[in-house]
Parts: sequence; structure tokens; C-alpha cells
Amino acid sequence: MPYALSDRVNGQATFVTFIASVVLVPSWISVVSGVGVILLAQLIARKEYPKIVFNVAQHAVTLSLTVVAYLATGAVGAVDGNDVSPLSVVVAFLAFVGANSVLVAAILCSEMRRSFWSVWKETQRAFFFDLVAVPFVFVFVLLYVKLGVLATSAAAALILIVRQLNSTNEVLQRSNKELLELTVTTLEARDPYTSGHSRRVSHYSRMMGHALSLSDKQIERLAASALLHDVGKIYEVFAPILAKPGKLTSEERAIMESHPTKGAELVRISSYLRDTVEPIRHHHEAWDGSGYPDALSGESIPILSRIIAIADTIDAMASDRPYRRGLIPEKIRAEVVRMSGIQFDPVMLKSLIASGTIDTVLRLACETHFDDVTAVEPAVALIAIR
Repeated sequence: MPYALSDRVNGQATFVTFIASVVLVPSWISVVSGVGVILLAQLIARKEYPKIVFNVAQHAVTLSLTVVAYLATGAVGAVDGNDVSPLSVVVAFLAFVGANSVLVAAILCSEMRRSFWSVWKETQRAFFFDLVAVPFVFVFVLLYVKLGVLATSAAAALILIVRQLNSTNEVLQRSNKELLELTVTTLEARDPYTSGHSRRVSHYSRMMGHALSLSDKQIERLAASALLHDVGKIYEVFAPILAKPGKLTSEERAIMESHPTKGAELVRISSYLRDTVEPIRHHHEAWDGSGYPDALSGESIPILSRIIAIADTIDAMASDRPYRRGLIPEKIRAEVVRMSGIQFDPVMLKSLIASGTIDTVLRLACETHFDDVTAVEPAVALIAIR
């Protein structure tokens, strides 16, 4: 019964019933029962045998340690009507969550080739929500002792229904994201030079958002806004200008500078995308007020727009365009630093450089675009608004 609160936060609702079974009967019976349920569920789902072995072994170890921790507090089983100590339940919860997270992180870090600590921290994102659910352990225990199996099963069914609603919502959100991807892919199909640009800018923006310690909700809003930052270019009037190899006329430049406004007007139509309007409209504003469409300056520019501006510029400079070749990493980095306080938020940029995020983004951008690139003057790339 997994659930997802966001792309990065997920958990399993069944931990409540597992711990409740330990509180009721803190012995091998709870361990065998829990492991039996896991094994049956894995077989029904037709999981691969290595995964079945790991999941069964993981829960056997986790439940065993939970029983040991619960008994270590001096508690006894509640199945015969014994009082339940809140401290003992919390200790059992911590043992269950701790053992489970360590085992999962251990296998994931070996597969992902990342440090154990970084993987373990990611597995703890749902800890607060799990902790809030601990009182339901008492509910299950009380229902079982006072009303029996049927009442307890009804409570489990309610959890299943809530989880199913969460799952349906998750599917809907995934569908919305896929539709956004489809829209962006359609937009970029008319211009092979910018193919994948919006998805890369979204990815780089997400990385910067994490480095700047934005909340998960802000990061999701940032990623969606970055994905759609050029959606205004979907109008036919932009097609010939995007493909033009030479210098733009003043009229063509004015048309190109209207794409943030047109993009904001488009996404405003959807209630699902309303919170992306401001970041999209202002992603071409400059720190010194020389940007467009509203000539905002400094901190009056939305923070998400400031992040997108950096990611957008880096990918644009790394890309080949009809009017120039992409730049080498050293040139891009030097130009981005030069524009600190002019085009970009200097404090934000300093933080991103100090954390190494800018260099990571540069490496990814240049690995994507460069085979054998001839550098051009950096100023050419930065003033290009296409």
C-alpha cells in the first residue's frame, strides 16, 4: 500500500498495521504473519524473485527488531486486554522505521552508486507523516481488543480506500505532466536547434532549487514553470523568426520579446497551471532592470524566474543555434559570472557557484550539446533572446 505525497516523498500505509500486530502479539507470531502477508503480496504482484527475497528478508529483520525493541521497554502484548504504553509504541515505531530505512538505503546506495548517507536522508522525507499516523496504531489495537477482527478489517479497508484515492490523484498528476511534456515536445518539433531545451532547463532549474533549499512544493512549481517557460512560442508568428539564421530586425526582436507574455496568458487558462504564470512571464527580466516584459529589477523579480533565467541562459549558450555554435564550458562560466548583478541575482549566483551546482549544470549542458564545438564570442550568446 504505497502512497506518494510528491515526486520525492512517499511511504507505505501498512506500517500502521504491522506495528499494531507487534503491540498486540510481540512474538514470532507477528513476524511470521507479517512476512507471510508480504510474501503473498509479492507473489500475487509477480515480482522478480530477487526482489521477493529482499522484501521478505527486509520485513523479517524489521519486524523482528521491532518486537525486540517493544519488549525491551518492558511492555507486554495487548491481545489479552493489557494496557498499551505510548512510549513502548513510539519505541516500536522508531525501531521499525529505523531498520526499514537502513535496509532500503543499503540496497539502493549499492544500485545507484551513491553514498549511504545521501540515500538514507531521501528515504526519511515521509518520516513526519508516518509519525503523525502513529496514533492510528492505538486505534487498530483498541478495535481488535474491543470489537474483534471484523471491525479491525473495516478500519484497514478505510486505509485502503484513502490510499486508492491518493493513487488516483497521483495518476492524474502524472497524466497532467505527460500532457505538458507532449505540449513542449510539439513546440520544440518546429525548431530542431531547441529540441529538448525546455526539459533541460526544467531539470537544471530543479537542481538549482534543491541547492537553494526551496521547499518541495516550490521546486515542483519551479520545474513546471521552467518546462513551460517558452510555451508562448507555440504561436505561428514565432516560427520563421526562430529559424532565421541572421540578425533580427527591431520588429522581429519585439515579437520575440512578447513570448513570455503570451506564455503567461496561455497557462493562465488552466487552473492547474495558474501558479506558473508569474515565473513564466518574468523569466527574461534582468537584475538591473534591463529585461522584459515589465523591466522588473532586483528582488521584485520572482525568485523562480531568477532561477529559470540562469538555467535558460546556460542551456542557450551551450546549444548550437542557426546563427552560432555553442560555447565551451569555460566561456559559459565566465560569461555567467560577468553578468552577475546585471542579468542575474548576484547572491543567488554566488550560492549556486559555492555549492558546485553551476559547474554540475555546465557539465551536463555541455555533455548534451558538445561533440566538437568551436567557441564564439560569449556576448553573442547572451544577448540572443531566441
